[in-house]
Amino acid sequence: MTSPDLRVRMAPSPTGLLHIGTARTTLYNWLLARHSGGTFVLRIEDSDQSRSRPEHTANILDAIRWMGLDWDEGPEVGGPCGPYFQSQKRPRYQEVAQALAARELAYRCYCTPEELAARRKEMEKAGQAPKYDRRCLQLTEEERARFEAEGRPHALRFRVPDEGTVGWADRIRGEVSFENRLLDDFVLVKADGFPTYLLAVVVDDYDMRITLILRGDDIISATPRQLHIYAAMGWETPEFAHVPMILAPDRSKLSKRHGATGLTEYRDMGYLPEAIVNFIALLGWAPGDDREIMTREEMTEAFTIEGIGKSGAAFDLEKLNWMNGYYLRQLTLEQFVEKARPFLGKAGLLADNPSDEYVTRVLKLEQERAKTLGEVPGLVEFFFREPESYEEKGAAKWFRREGAAELLKAARETLAGLDDFSHGGIETAIRGLAEVRGEKVGPIIHTTRLAVTGLTAGPGLFELLALLGKERVTARLQRAEEYVASL
Repeated sequence: MTSPDLRVRMAPSPTGLLHIGTARTTLYNWLLARHSGGTFVLRIEDSDQSRSRPEHTANILDAIRWMGLDWDEGPEVGGPCGPYFQSQKRPRYQEVAQALAARELAYRCYCTPEELAARRKEMEKAGQAPKYDRRCLQLTEEERARFEAEGRPHALRFRVPDEGTVGWADRIRGEVSFENRLLDDFVLVKADGFPTYLLAVVVDDYDMRITLILRGDDIISATPRQLHIYAAMGWETPEFAHVPMILAPDRSKLSKRHGATGLTEYRDMGYLPEAIVNFIALLGWAPGDDREIMTREEMTEAFTIEGIGKSGAAFDLEKLNWMNGYYLRQLTLEQFVEKARPFLGKAGLLADNPSDEYVTRVLKLEQERAKTLGEVPGLVEFFFREPESYEEKGAAKWFRREGAAELLKAARETLAGLDDFSHGGIETAIRGLAEVRGEKVGPIIHTTRLAVTGLTAGPGLFELLALLGKERVTARLQRAEEYVASL
């Protein structure tokens, strides 16, 4: 269903990296706009000047672009409802705040942070919910004049109605309401003259003609306060849809140790944008069937708010890795090499300038196994460096077997005598050795793999031996033979 009048927005704060939860909300807004034919607005909420950083703004824009998302209005694009940085709209916020103050819907608060903290502590000690006690609402004219004469800093607070309720029909949660008596008189403008989030967001959403606000339910408590500002200004209220938060696997709050890192950190760990977008889209939304692999176009066609669940979805790193592995396997070999090569370089594996052909042949053997580009160097390191150690469990099983040193010697001599050091020639020789020794080929393969690669798993043994070449293979077998003999 098309709805060209729909206007949604994403408004990240540049106080840190764009994390996975904000990335998902960005994606949902983008999908909703593209599905309906509406407008997706991006703005930067940098009103907190003490914590906002230009490098974080750059990271946010970079991360959104990396996901393959674009915006119709916002930074670098412009639009009819700018500016799209809150730091550039301070006079506008002051204008709205003063309009509320002029109608006695807001008042000056001269309480210092220390005074507020002390009173909050007293309330908590008395078992009361901490909220502003309206001390400055009851100041006399003389008291106000004295504070002004002293040059005492002041904030501007909104006067919340004493009675009644405030509520809305949430597109995800259904009917939601709050009792006004439980809301305190919140700050609109801080003592430094900058607006709070509560004021700036409302002004921005009104000025930018936002019709639907789709955001995380971690800030649902801000909604009744913002609704009061809309009502006080006589502005039409947009619709709201609050998305449940992403949870840790144990259903606790997601933290960095569970994977709540910045989106560009996932990129740097070797995840593909297609996999990240697919994964986070399904963290709380379902297309109405059991599809797990979806293109951006398929998501756009299927996306609706009704498909968003009412409970939080758990972040499953194993599923993300599986999904990323799927997308890595869909790459052509040329694409895989192009994306994996920088990770090899960063790991120092290209220091000896191996040929492009060799690097390509190495990566071809591992494309099927890799789950992230970041793990590729660890999978292929033995192709570029002699292993410095052997897997402990593998060594205990294969190197401490009776006759292991003699087996390694036999394998080395067999392979050293080959004229045809190809996949086929090596396989024939190894299987022939097993036949001559009257044993299964498995132990020879496992012991040889461990000796040559230091690992117990990897691509096909005969393929990797052929690629390493006779000289390196026989040298590593001799080194392992000497190691085993010394045990």
